[in-house]
Amino acid sequence: MSGARLDHAITAFLRQEFGAPVAAIVGFVDILLEDARRTELAEFIPDLERMRAAAGQLSELVAEVTQFSKHGELTNLRHDLRTPLNAIKGYGELLLEEAQDGGQDALRSDLGKVIDLADRLLGEIDRMVEVAAAPPVDLVGNILQKIRPLGDADVPAADVFASHILVVDDNPSNRDLLTRRLGREGYRVTAAECGSSALALTAAEDFDLVLLDLIMPDLSGFEVLCRLKAQESTRHIPVIMISALDELDSTVRCIAAGAEDYLPKPFNPVLLRARISACLEKKRLLDELRGEKERSEALLLNILPRTVVDRIKQGATVIADRFENVTILFSDLVDFTSIAARLSPEETVSLLELIFCRFDTLAARYGVEKIKTTGDGYMVAGGLSEARTDNAAATAEMALEMLDIVEEARRGVGEPLQLRIGLHTGGLVAGVIGTHKFAYDVWGDAVNTAKRMETYSLPGRVHISAATRVALGDTFRFEPRGMLDVKGKGRMETYFLFRQ
Repeated sequence: MSGARLDHAITAFLRQEFGAPVAAIVGFVDILLEDARRTELAEFIPDLERMRAAAGQLSELVAEVTQFSKHGELTNLRHDLRTPLNAIKGYGELLLEEAQDGGQDALRSDLGKVIDLADRLLGEIDRMVEVAAAPPVDLVGNILQKIRPLGDADVPAADVFASHILVVDDNPSNRDLLTRRLGREGYRVTAAECGSSALALTAAEDFDLVLLDLIMPDLSGFEVLCRLKAQESTRHIPVIMISALDELDSTVRCIAAGAEDYLPKPFNPVLLRARISACLEKKRLLDELRGEKERSEALLLNILPRTVVDRIKQGATVIADRFENVTILFSDLVDFTSIAARLSPEETVSLLELIFCRFDTLAARYGVEKIKTTGDGYMVAGGLSEARTDNAAATAEMALEMLDIVEEARRGVGEPLQLRIGLHTGGLVAGVIGTHKFAYDVWGDAVNTAKRMETYSLPGRVHISAATRVALGDTFRFEPRGMLDVKGKGRMETYFLFRQ
């Protein structure tokens, strides 16, 4: 272990040990000053400013304490530390009395904290001097032995060959240096000489990281950052700001605007490599999470309408709606039980999958909602997922194409496949039921009537109610079936549906 590394660590230990309470005193006095100015308590301000000056002097002395272990100049340290602490405590106690008399509860609370911290430090002065004179070398040394110095191979590396980095800097030398350095490490690098070019490139290509200069002539790095984070397509790209402007305000503003990090120029190559690797690893994990979310949402959309999924994502726990103009379609493969008995289980499932997958494609194309499959039955509803006036026509078109699909399947398997379909238009209630294996379902007389239309249909026909006939107008050809005695419904006027 090098002596320089140990000295540096001991200095950091002393700074941590004694600097924290001093920083707290400085912070609370600053808050007290802000409150006094904001509430126009002018009589408090002079003594608070004296406390702030003493706190600044104390901070400088503690910084010196961290160096005493090197040269042992401790003669006047006890006296030097007590002077500003006594000033802070004395002015604080005077102000505390005034705050109590004036009912300033907020000031009383913070003044009490400052006085307590000053008392604590006064009691710690002897220990501070002792620790400064003989710092715990063994403790710090043991810690350093467990943390090996960095070598080039120790910096974590992302999957560099799969990572595409955009370097944005108007200075050619800086741009070339970053590009060369990253290219040597295996990254795929694209360079942009200005903010406008950077925005054009991110709109056209996918990047895993942007290294962005802050001070540029056409668009500043801050403007580019804000635009990237405002766009849905680029919001997820991590951005590291690199600038010679190392003021705190710029750093905070950039981080608040969405930057992952802010590095000053000239940059430390090892630190830059570590920050890049960390950003790329974070993006990889976020991309995986985003992919899982998209897969989960796609699975959910296979079960529920998009409008329902959106409501669940927004926190809705009870999903129930009434619709007045919905066209329900029921279909059933005629005598499929006998056909399945002649086929192997694999052939039966493959046949149903072939037919129902094509039905699913039709449902998506016509904008109707698949409700469920039951055995060899298939059910959809037109007019649930979006307000459309032609839901009856869309459902009818789908019904006729379903007959064509089954006819194609019949010719392919050599079995007497036939489909029977029924449609009815009316009002119903729709909602989500269940918690673990939830389902979107529909209830009401319209559902029961549509099922009756399917039951009383004929093989290879689309059987519709008078309500659906009215909803379809003259866009299709109809064959009146006359009055039909329908179980549970009585006599109904129904029709067979055909293309024009």
